[in-house]
Amino acid sequence: MAPTVRPAATSPTAAPKLDPQALVSAASPFAPGCDREDIGGTNYVNAEVEPSLAIHPHDPARRVAIWQQDRWSNGSSRGIMGAASTDGGQSWIRRPLPFSRCGGGTLANGGDYARVSNPWVAYGGNGIVHAVGLSSSGVIFQSGSVNAIVASRSLDGGLSWSNPVPLIRDGPGFFNDKVAVTVDPVDPNLVYATWDRLVAGDNGGPTYVARSLDGGASWQPARPAYDPGPNAQTISNVIVVARDRTLVNLFVQIDYVGDDYVARIAVIRSFDQGTTWTGPTTVAALQSVGTRDPWLATPVRDQSIIPQIAAAPNGTVYAAWQDARFNGGALDAIVISRSLDGGASWTLPRRVSTAAGVAAFNPSVHVRADGMVGVGYYDFRSDGPAATLLTDTWLARSADGGWSWSESRIAEPFDLAMAPRTSAPFDGGFFLGDYQSLGSVGPVFVPLFAKANNATPANRSDIFHAPAVSATSGASGRFHPDCGPPRHRAAQSGQADPLQARVSANLKRARLQRLGPHAAAPPDRQSNRPAARTP
Repeated sequence: MAPTVRPAATSPTAAPKLDPQALVSAASPFAPGCDREDIGGTNYVNAEVEPSLAIHPHDPARRVAIWQQDRWSNGSSRGIMGAASTDGGQSWIRRPLPFSRCGGGTLANGGDYARVSNPWVAYGGNGIVHAVGLSSSGVIFQSGSVNAIVASRSLDGGLSWSNPVPLIRDGPGFFNDKVAVTVDPVDPNLVYATWDRLVAGDNGGPTYVARSLDGGASWQPARPAYDPGPNAQTISNVIVVARDRTLVNLFVQIDYVGDDYVARIAVIRSFDQGTTWTGPTTVAALQSVGTRDPWLATPVRDQSIIPQIAAAPNGTVYAAWQDARFNGGALDAIVISRSLDGGASWTLPRRVSTAAGVAAFNPSVHVRADGMVGVGYYDFRSDGPAATLLTDTWLARSADGGWSWSESRIAEPFDLAMAPRTSAPFDGGFFLGDYQSLGSVGPVFVPLFAKANNATPANRSDIFHAPAVSATSGASGRFHPDCGPPRHRAAQSGQADPLQARVSANLKRARLQRLGPHAAAPPDRQSNRPAARTP
């Protein structure tokens, strides 16, 4: 059991020497009360989390970043901020997106919502930038609440944004979550958005997809692409375009079996630009146990149910996620699987993160044009007995398709305990976002990530752009092979599986952190539990 107090602090180690980094975020432009809604919670003014990065495929000096601005403890933020750069990320011009009232949304322009979450951005080859988000007002699943997946586009590289278009809009009977947007790299007129739509009452959560055939000028009606049935849901849907322009939609499926939760990572595929979809193919069982402060056991709201996916130019597809299978279920590591056939089959997971005995969390994955695979993540290897939760930001790279990895530190250690927190009953997790972002320009990986500000309560976190210019080959950093087969052994007949018990407990906790008491058990066993705020 973790101790309840930390030992006395020791002398700090020297700060690592790092590549130059650019601060992308700035002080909040939002006025107090701009959301015009009071449903409780603590607002972390100036706190930025959950960044997404898009780089122009033909003019890489042009980049757009978006993120949650002024995060709420009980879910979502006051607005989505955007930033545009024309000099490769050295300087940025910031503009809010009209996805909420604080960002300039009104009843007239379609952005009349109190809060917004889940920003995601993508650049088309025609220079059009596409952004999506989850906008909402009220308390989810309660009378009077409304939530919508909204989309906007920018024709000037992120300096201005069109009025938001609702891809779907629901009242208290449904809740839409975890949206992502993808542009076809061959035909930029084809744009796809995908998310899960939770159903009040039967605990269902099918995958939905909407598409545009004219570069985001209009959108076809959203339709379900895969329904796992009652007492099951998908989450973390993301589409990539693989070999022969096959669409591969990655997600986690959570099934409720009695009082137990089980989950798997799976994909569905489309061979006709999203008109029809195959049934699911399993990538791997999800065996994440979640992340906690190793001294105080305070939870981290991490990516334990949010895997990431990337497609290589040669058609190989990679999925990366948190998983505890390589250390007997004690701690999450970062693992990866690949598909050489457009998502039809997948390799066994291999370990990416290197440090033994510490949790690794929040992976992002990207493949450079030359085939080098990059995975960004956080871990606690710098943490010690001082009264801080020192957290490192790493970039792992593989030149051989994910079989072996080298690594570089891309940010100095920061105190994660200063990050915004999710409030009770959301289990109090430290929160930097349900995802971070990773791109590339030529031989350089380009991370975009949130970092907590040490000892600065008035500005809990910021967004940083950090091209890894010293990590341009597989030879730098520490190079290591995978550690071999998983250490976990399945329980014998008649015995409880301790890893599955921890996985189930983490799935319950992760859903609680996102949805509040409504998610503590399937609705048919909840009686009259109160609902809670949005993610």
